[in-house]
Amino acid sequence: MNHLVLLVLLGLSVGSAYPLNGAVKEEDPNMELVQQYLENYYNLTKEGKSVFRRKDSSPVVKKIQEMQKFLGLEVTGKLDSNTLEVIRKPRCGVPDVGHFSTFPGTPKWTKTHLTYRIVNYTPDLPRDAVDAAIEKALKVWEEVTPLTFSRKHEGEADIMISFAVKEHGDFYPFDGPGYSLAHAYPPGPGLYGDVHFDDDEKWTESASGTNLFLVAAHELGHSLGLLHSANPEALMYPVYNTFTDLARFRLSQDDVDGIQSLYGPPPTSPGTSVVPTEPIPPASGIPAKCDPALSFDAISTLRGEILFFKNRYFWRRSHWSREPGFHLISSFWPSLPSNLDAAYEVNSKDTVFIFKGNKFWAVRGNEVQAGYPKDIHTLGFPSTIRKIDAAISDKEKKKTYFFVEDKYWRFDESSQSMERGFPRRIVDDFPGVEPKVDAVLEAFGFLYFFSGSSQFEFDPNAKRVTHIFKSNSWLLC
Repeated sequence: MNHLVLLVLLGLSVGSAYPLNGAVKEEDPNMELVQQYLENYYNLTKEGKSVFRRKDSSPVVKKIQEMQKFLGLEVTGKLDSNTLEVIRKPRCGVPDVGHFSTFPGTPKWTKTHLTYRIVNYTPDLPRDAVDAAIEKALKVWEEVTPLTFSRKHEGEADIMISFAVKEHGDFYPFDGPGYSLAHAYPPGPGLYGDVHFDDDEKWTESASGTNLFLVAAHELGHSLGLLHSANPEALMYPVYNTFTDLARFRLSQDDVDGIQSLYGPPPTSPGTSVVPTEPIPPASGIPAKCDPALSFDAISTLRGEILFFKNRYFWRRSHWSREPGFHLISSFWPSLPSNLDAAYEVNSKDTVFIFKGNKFWAVRGNEVQAGYPKDIHTLGFPSTIRKIDAAISDKEKKKTYFFVEDKYWRFDESSQSMERGFPRRIVDDFPGVEPKVDAVLEAFGFLYFFSGSSQFEFDPNAKRVTHIFKSNSWLLC
């Protein structure tokens, strides 16, 4: 293949002989299996095998911790019983932690009517049962979007659905029963959008075994452009979930919000299936990134990426993808509120602090830290302060700046205390910057102050504003 694609696999890891409460040991017989799992889903490099050591800094232990963080498990770095249970479950194979070069932007179909074709059938089920399962899986997404689907019986379709075993022509061979269940590709021409099922599995119509409808619905979510959700109730959660009452299956609100962030809600009247164009109607609540009036609620860095928060959503700009990703806040941090006030990263703590009203949360990766939210007044603010407008942390000086209306405070990260002599007026120390600050970002040696739809590039050495841009210029608008 000429370039990487978003490969979606559903894999089942078999049991292992690790001590349930012990550290990972190099001589464990199934170490290779676990390392393969971490390579597939958590970007453990091949070189990690040669440097494995029995200590907390080893690549394998770190990747186990990443897995535990992402899936909401206790972060021990050990293969405890809960971690092993998750490893044994069927799951989707999109890497939970990895290089975003595998994501060609945020792909979606540019039309609302899509065709599909069932190329062949599994011997496990009658043909009409397979037809019904695929039709039902498509209907799940059709009911909440402007998308419609029609079946083709020959020739090329947008979504080609097939059953295969072992090597089947796409460089991602299946591996027999009990491991990879299926895989799919994101929207696009040719192989993109297609779904492949492993015919070495035993496909069923019931809640027991490998239910074809549930796997198909999940995979078709990827064929339509959805990534993973961190919400365990969502169909798009990485770990495969079974539903006992399949007849009454419904998408979670998280799934609905995700697919509608790509295609919008269903039309209000029959026959008007049109993909919403920017700017999206305000009633949808979905911000349009290139709306010239766009402002941000909060901005923060996160492990080398930049997050731009707006309403219930955020754009995620990384070094590995030119196009910013667009996600629901709840898909990464289900317990966080929407419409945030401020956010900033303290690199030395690998922590992002997130503010809304008089509360704040601490986040590491995909995990909200225990003991939060806390009251902002524990940081040293006077009781008259009800909310924070913006914040930025200087990693070199270990100082955090909090902006509230036309003033700012400075917090010492080393002593964990608010410094004396503050608040000070923004206009006195940051001349040229609008006194009402929505967010602050540090990059390229400059501070970028966001106020409404404008951002002010401030040179901290020259103490002056050097340029004024639109706020959404960071989103390639």
